[in-house]
Amino acid sequence: METVQELIPLVREMVAQKPSRKLVKLYVLGGVLALFGAVLGLVETVCAPFTAASRLRDEEAAVAELRAARERQALQTQALLEKEKQPESMLCSRALANRQHAS
Repeated sequence: METVQELIPLVREMVAQKPSRKLVKLYVLGGVLALFGAVLGLVETVCAPFTAASRLRDEEAAVAELRAARERQALQTQALLEKEKQPESMLCSRALANRQHAS
């Protein structure tokens, strides 16, 4: 059923055949569900650009958060490496200082 023009002859034929109540209820239920699906499809089509924009913003925020976390981690590892190197240089200078006094 592509158009309403096809629906009208179908209804006339159904009325002429005098269907049972259960069958009429089934047809009405099917028609209501089809109409509900069409309305939902229309709403989804209208709202799709807005949801796509919000998803894009969410993805950009997540990427920015990951970059910030990576930068923080890199700074922490760099600070740890500097802390590890600092005592070695102090030990070497103390050892040289002790040697100068000893000699």
